[in-house]
Amino acid sequence: MLDTPCLVIDLPVVDENIARFQNLADTAGLKTRPHIKTHKLPFFAKRQIEAGAIGITCQKIGEAEVMVEGGLRDILLTYNVIGDAKLDRLAALARKCTLSVTCDNLTVAKGLSARFADEENELTVLVECDTGAGRCGVQSPTDAAELASRINELPGLRFGGLMTYPPMDHAENVDKWLSDAKQRLEDAGLPCPVVSTGGTPNLDALPAFNHATEHRAGTYIYNDRSLIARGACGVENCAAVVKTTVVSRPTKTRAIIDAGSKALSSDLLGLEGFGMVREAPDASIVGLSEEHGIIELGDSDWDPAVGDVISIIPNHICVVTNLFPTVWIKDQNGEMMEMPVAARGMLR
Repeated sequence: MLDTPCLVIDLPVVDENIARFQNLADTAGLKTRPHIKTHKLPFFAKRQIEAGAIGITCQKIGEAEVMVEGGLRDILLTYNVIGDAKLDRLAALARKCTLSVTCDNLTVAKGLSARFADEENELTVLVECDTGAGRCGVQSPTDAAELASRINELPGLRFGGLMTYPPMDHAENVDKWLSDAKQRLEDAGLPCPVVSTGGTPNLDALPAFNHATEHRAGTYIYNDRSLIARGACGVENCAAVVKTTVVSRPTKTRAIIDAGSKALSSDLLGLEGFGMVREAPDASIVGLSEEHGIIELGDSDWDPAVGDVISIIPNHICVVTNLFPTVWIKDQNGEMMEMPVAARGMLR
């Protein structure tokens, strides 16, 4: 019997999710470059490559270092890299794998150039574009072309294409933005071999990304309650659950579990409650302290007893994965294997 709280991953559901993404991308004529932020495990990254992915996406150098140590060899790092310590690590990493990075400003580009000018191989740099999500990225197709030209002139660097984390449900607008940027690059005589888009909620819209070459998705491998709410998956597609024990029934309508904010996270993502109880979807996890979760049963017929072990689908599985030092992977025969979360806590 598993000691709770713990995170359990259903391997057959993971494999179904991996296959679905790959099939959707193949049909749309896109390559896949899964983001490892959700699982943080070389074990699953290799499964994604075996299913057809061309490489993986990492957000931090520490994640990429773990993946290279685990045998992965084609990595896109989608983060502005700043500072001598990080640049030294980036250069060491680039000697061990096929590495590309993103950049949205000239300061970062000059820093990359200063570190890679004397390296044997140039560093491939993609321009990050803000196509409406309001995060990092140049603000217009004109800005994208201008930064690409500057990158291409800097020693040690090679312009490699465009990258965006697009807003959800606006694929047509994003594709128009990218098409405009590509045209400006072509007018400037700059080849654009890669156009990288992303997002699990966009998987059903992949055919609309006519000017993209690859798609990055991370959460799809496990899925979570936020994606159920968006209609991007069903409960049956959620591969990861937090197993937790009922430790108290102080009233007929309240149950207390041994999973608090250290196990479920406090992320709401616009939802009410802190996760879905698989055994009673109508019950509500109304509050979290660090070590306790408070469940209000409401009108549910569910009547959990102290000692019962239940399953929670988290609101935001990517954060929850980072809270656990290990996960339990359940295979098709119900056999359990405990595995350290290799890239957990890689903040730099």
